[in-house]
Amino acid sequence: MSESILNVGPLINNANDGPNEQERSSMKRHLAEKLQALAALTAADPLPRARLQLDIAEILNALERKKEAWDIAREAFVTAMQQESWTDAVEACDVLFQAGQEDSLAVLGMGIWLAVTFPVDPELTVAMLIHVVEETPDDSDGAAVAAITARYVVDLRADEEQHENLCFLVDNLISMVAKRHSNVQDQAAMDKWLKRLELREPQMFLPRLAQVIDAIVGDKWWFDREVLRNRLPD
Repeated sequence: MSESILNVGPLINNANDGPNEQERSSMKRHLAEKLQALAALTAADPLPRARLQLDIAEILNALERKKEAWDIAREAFVTAMQQESWTDAVEACDVLFQAGQEDSLAVLGMGIWLAVTFPVDPELTVAMLIHVVEETPDDSDGAAVAAITARYVVDLRADEEQHENLCFLVDNLISMVAKRHSNVQDQAAMDKWLKRLELREPQMFLPRLAQVIDAIVGDKWWFDREVLRNRLPD
């Protein structure tokens, strides 16, 4: 992990007001095309079908048809888990979270567990952890743990091409979280903050991430974590 994490400005910006009428019309045409393509697929193509369902669910979310998005993304999640396609399962969790339904926050926790546990694309894993930062209060230690885990995952998994851009993103994230958490303004304060919150060693912060995930998901797990741990690659 980098020893120098500087405050380089805010990371998360407010969302816009949604698509305009022209954009909505374009999305509806795109949705019709995707639904037609889905109808042409058979049960013999489970993963292509699940990925197409996720495309459809994303469009439905953008059109504010959230319950429909949830239902189709939930089906895609089940398929991805059955096929042990962990990246697709995490992407499904992301779409389900953005659908804003009753269990969406719990699904975010499940998605983060999968993204950190399995060798999922670091960019997707970082995106899931950023949701935690967005969803937690300014003084939450959980946001700090999520941000530092994002950096850990990038260092562990990112290839040479990804690493520089993702490091900039997550260092910015850590800096933003530290500022809002404890008004950290410079590197000396950052070093003290990292030490005080025990954020320098994975053996310290990863168990705390597990606690954050447990708090988010509660008793709503859709899968047995012990069974899945036995499927981890060597």
